[in-house]
Amino acid sequence: MPVDYEINAHKYWNDFYKIHENGFFKDRHWLFTEFPELAPSQNQNHLKDWFLENKRSEISECRNNEDGPVLIMEEQHKCSSKSLEHKTQVPPVEENVTQKISDLEICADEFPGSSATYRILEVGCGVGNTVFPILQTNNDAGLFVYCCDFSSTAIELVQTNSEYDPFRCFAFVHDLCDEEKSYPVPEGSLDIIILIFVLSAIVPDKMQKAINRLSKLLKPGGMMLLRDYGRYDMAQLRFKKGQCLSGNFYVRGDGTRVYFFTQEELDVLFTTAGLEKVQNLVDRRLQVNRGKQLTMYRVWIQCKYRKPLLSSTS
Repeated sequence: MPVDYEINAHKYWNDFYKIHENGFFKDRHWLFTEFPELAPSQNQNHLKDWFLENKRSEISECRNNEDGPVLIMEEQHKCSSKSLEHKTQVPPVEENVTQKISDLEICADEFPGSSATYRILEVGCGVGNTVFPILQTNNDAGLFVYCCDFSSTAIELVQTNSEYDPFRCFAFVHDLCDEEKSYPVPEGSLDIIILIFVLSAIVPDKMQKAINRLSKLLKPGGMMLLRDYGRYDMAQLRFKKGQCLSGNFYVRGDGTRVYFFTQEELDVLFTTAGLEKVQNLVDRRLQVNRGKQLTMYRVWIQCKYRKPLLSSTS
């Protein structure tokens, strides 16, 4: 049975998006509070700031932890949110463009967004709940956003959204675990890679190679940003007997799967891929659903890891 969930994973996710379309997940209003690297004012300055920090760190090392993000809930920790609204539909972007480009040999001078000065990739973009807030909020002319998902249905919903602008964004179908399939950008070309509740959806023994491949796409000084399920989150505790496929890896009723991380596991994944820790924190909160009179204890992990400017052998 676990093999079936792996072989038919694309089918389960396509079915999920066919049923829910763009009504299941809400736009991530907390993005720019928790990940200021995505905000307009940060685009030109975050690397400069880091170079200065790097110099200072030769004398003394210090790192600040940031607060956890916000969803619509009551919580134990402090929170804040920003308002963003969007959505409607428009004629679809030409079919096959994604396939044609992903099949090409990616050349350093010719790829989507090659003239951009700040490039962001979201892996596991779903229907665009991260991508569209970024495009709406960040009007930097040098910005280009890439987004991919395992589900062709999800990518179709992104491409037909009225906010989708092919001059600023490129959406494509991609399997994070497919080692044979290349990304439509060259190595060392991305400033930011975003992984929000996506790494947990793949088989644990494929996670390291997936992160290794993504790490190669980052520029020196580029950042990988992650937000995902933590160990003993309410969702994990609610799974029934028979739904556990392996240690801390479960299958939901709709056939999609989820893993629940510890901070240490994520640290190993990122540092093994050659990245340096900037942030790795647990965010525990009390979520209240007043309509259903439910109190839920959530556990999420938020990470920021940076690609070093120089290799460790330098």
